[in-house]
Amino acid sequence: MTTAFSVLGLDAALLANLESMGYQNMTPVQAESLPVVLQGHDLIAQAETGSGKTAAFGIGLLTRLNARDFNVQALVLCPTRELADQVSKEIRRMATCIPNVKLLTLCGGMPTGPQTGSLEHGAHIIVGTPGRVLKHLRKGSLKLDQVKTLVLDEADRMLDMGFYDDIAEIVAATPDSRQTLLFSATYPEAIQNISASMQKNPSRVSVAATHTQTNIKQVFYEVANNAERLAALVTLLGHYTPASCAIFCNTKLQCQDIADTLHAKGFSALALHGDLEQRDRDEVLVRFSNKSCSILVATDVAARGLDIKDLNTVINFELSQDPEVHIHRIGRTGRAGNAGLALSLYIAAESYRVNAIEEYQKSPIDLSTLGTLHVNLKPDLKPPMVTLRIDGGRKLKVRPGDILGALTNESGIAGDQVGKIDIFDHHAYVAIKRSAVDKALHQLTTGKIKGRYFKARKLQ
Repeated sequence: MTTAFSVLGLDAALLANLESMGYQNMTPVQAESLPVVLQGHDLIAQAETGSGKTAAFGIGLLTRLNARDFNVQALVLCPTRELADQVSKEIRRMATCIPNVKLLTLCGGMPTGPQTGSLEHGAHIIVGTPGRVLKHLRKGSLKLDQVKTLVLDEADRMLDMGFYDDIAEIVAATPDSRQTLLFSATYPEAIQNISASMQKNPSRVSVAATHTQTNIKQVFYEVANNAERLAALVTLLGHYTPASCAIFCNTKLQCQDIADTLHAKGFSALALHGDLEQRDRDEVLVRFSNKSCSILVATDVAARGLDIKDLNTVINFELSQDPEVHIHRIGRTGRAGNAGLALSLYIAAESYRVNAIEEYQKSPIDLSTLGTLHVNLKPDLKPPMVTLRIDGGRKLKVRPGDILGALTNESGIAGDQVGKIDIFDHHAYVAIKRSAVDKALHQLTTGKIKGRYFKARKLQ
């Protein structure tokens, strides 16, 4: 059963804007959350990335906004800069129907000076990471005494990353009369505790993931010992040759070692973990999402909030101790009705983890042996796209259309040879089909974008 946004009694301009964005019917989390949010009640919602939760709290905070009051009225805290950017973009799109709404994104990894300058001119909505928001709060460049709506997005992840004390200090600077909306993929005791300390009689909403396990094929492979895992992983990749694959590890060190080993064997593999500098992390995510890297080796903490479309395979290099985390891992494949594949390696001593997963998902597990696999001895290991990095971005007013125009108008590269374009403050990234990459790089290094020359290079 679908429920239209029109039943919510929203402002006509907001409703029309939502329809223009393709929001006709509510997702389950929106249908359950929005009536509570619009009534002004506190909410704790268990929902994953990709469930539509940003619109659930975004619509709520926009309906309470007074655009004539240039105080911060809504604060959204996110665990990572990537998620904060994603949330900011979505709320900005929803807010285009309200004149003069100003949203600022405050995240680490960026200079504080320009952020302070922007704050001096006033803002209605702040989206940011706890560390940077707290820095501005302590400096006095950010005031939160007029906040009407506080959102803790992916609260469990923020607690995993050790942000509890920062969040508590930020929340203490907001009025007691605020509405507090807490969104979390899991509901551990720590989340119950943070809710008890920061919310008033919250309504509880729990929504099953919008992707179901029914279209994900799971196979578990037993390996003789831990030393055999890497060879087993190479066997799985050689047999299944996935176009897009996320490999989950339990430690940062393991994650980097596996990515380095796979890369040395000719696979297109990159690591994603907490020790990466922000720009390196951005580049890894850009290359994986634009299909110029086919294998992402990640830890759970680093991959939370990661919403990659068309991910056809997930491999658990080692099983998680928590069956709920296992379900979240494999749930990144098989989305939007597509078939997904989840492969897991385990040793005999970890059989209890396999049993716990079987019990948690209430369905039998398919056990197999590596000896049944036929390894493709000459797999095509090259991804279809290559990423070019341009040393100019948002701060120099570079837009996706400028890059596309420079490539297609000047050099004769066909539009369908240009893939995803990502713009950051000081850099831009464009994916090019492998067959056209040299021509594209020549054009970008010798031609102009917006009337000026930029350095560009190929990411290997």
